[in-house]
Amino acid sequence: MTKRNAIVERPVENRILFIRGHKVLLDSDLAELYGVSVKRLNEQVKRNAERFPDDFMFRLTLAEFEALRSQIATSKTTRAQLRAGS
Repeated sequence: MTKRNAIVERPVENRILFIRGHKVLLDSDLAELYGVSVKRLNEQVKRNAERFPDDFMFRLTLAEFEALRSQIATSKTTRAQLRAGS
């Protein structure tokens, strides 16, 4: 096991959510797995949009965000950080 893998507290399987009938990872979880900031991850996706499928990323609706936030009682993330990438 590498040092980087030892830092991950939750397995990937525990980070997968079902939203709109799709398995997704939040950008905050994906950024943590890659060891980058959420801002940097989203910046790179935006700059390299042609490298990603059209359905790679979508924004949560306010209702989806509120439902997700209520499920994660200890969450201190902002709405800007809760974008899902499938």
